[in-house]
Amino acid sequence: MQFARLEENDPFTIKIISERVVPMSDPNTAGFEPLDGDEDQLARDAVREVIAFYNARILDERRAPAPDDERIEHLKAARQAAIDDQSRLDTAGPGDAARIAADYAARLKGLTDQS
Repeated sequence: MQFARLEENDPFTIKIISERVVPMSDPNTAGFEPLDGDEDQLARDAVREVIAFYNARILDERRAPAPDDERIEHLKAARQAAIDDQSRLDTAGPGDAARIAADYAARLKGLTDQS
């Protein structure tokens, strides 16, 4: 598996380890492993970033000279789905939390690559 070049001290740089998404404060630290139980927090952070992305796009669209109501509704529905997943984390086990973290890290990458 190839990874994109890691930017030093980039707070959005992530490393995927055994289906876990791990924010890296120092991308040069090759042996970094999260502590057990971090899956929940990593998942919450990833979902929160996606929700923030949708919030920003909704605000941008509302402020546009000719707002696209259909696009706003699409963004709001996507945001609501992320909020629902965030709520599911309250009862998710470590495996589900790791999957959600990986899914949302990939989703955020896709969303930011489109922007």
